[in-house]
Amino acid sequence: MPHLIRAVIFDFDGLIIDTESTGYRTWKEIFARHGHDLPVERYAQVVGTDFSTSYDPRRDLEELTGLVFDWDEIEEGRRTRETELRHTLQTLPGVVDRLHEARALGMTTAIASSSPRWWIDSWMDQLGLGAHFDHISTVDDTGRVKPDPSLFLHAAEKLGVSPEEAVIFEDSLNGLRAALAAGIRCVVAPGPMTRHLDFTGALRRVESLAEVTLRELGQ
Repeated sequence: MPHLIRAVIFDFDGLIIDTESTGYRTWKEIFARHGHDLPVERYAQVVGTDFSTSYDPRRDLEELTGLVFDWDEIEEGRRTRETELRHTLQTLPGVVDRLHEARALGMTTAIASSSPRWWIDSWMDQLGLGAHFDHISTVDDTGRVKPDPSLFLHAAEKLGVSPEEAVIFEDSLNGLRAALAAGIRCVVAPGPMTRHLDFTGALRRVESLAEVTLRELGQ
């Protein structure tokens, strides 16, 4: 018999808001300026994690061009471009509904993200979602990113639940791998960067969080 769900852990980038597509767009533009394409399948390797543990577009572009770039300068321009694009982004379908449902059912909620705390906090301010979460775990708390399970285990511990009593909402393969390693059920709602991937092992795969309810997951 499955354990009752007492806590819900949300990924952030690509799950609550589609920052993944925005990040990809800025990198694709950088590659294009130097005469090269950046296929989404290649960039998808970094979704849910960081450049140090998987694919690195900086290294890729230097290998393609044979050049060495001033990445501090390029990153400054990329972040400026990303800031321009982020103002068009909205919370993805079903996210607010699931947060309200969690509260109505007496479940606690958390974010577990491979991003740094300042990034999550800036978005919480912009989206007005901070009050919906009981805890936020980031790479600043664990020093490790997905697919390592530390972020999810840290969030579950802070919420006072066992892995068996939680469910995770994710959009990335690295996130699913982290959830499975943590022993936590995971529902995957892939975004444009990750729809082509195989999410075998997920409790469910849905188009968006509007397609699933916590009540049905707990049955």
